[in-house]
Amino acid sequence: MEPHDTPPAADGANPRIQWKVDGLKSSYVNFANANSTQEEVVLNFGMNNNWDRMAPEVEIELTHRIVMSPFAAKRLSELLGRLVSQYEGRYGPLK
Repeated sequence: MEPHDTPPAADGANPRIQWKVDGLKSSYVNFANANSTQEEVVLNFGMNNNWDRMAPEVEIELTHRIVMSPFAAKRLSELLGRLVSQYEGRYGPLK
């Protein structure tokens, strides 16, 4: 795949970002949890393959762990908030 370019801001304050997607991999997850320390935020993602809601125990297969700074986590939180707001504007509220 070819890299994608993001044009620079009109005021020139932000550099152009070139998105390299050659090694990009997609995964589907239906489970996520998070933990943090003062220095980092840890996001764990995985699959819950147990469809029996009455089971006394559920096993989650964790497949991905993302570790980031609290500053990056805050930017991600804001990005996800905007994305969910746009989604709800198009398809209705999530409950």
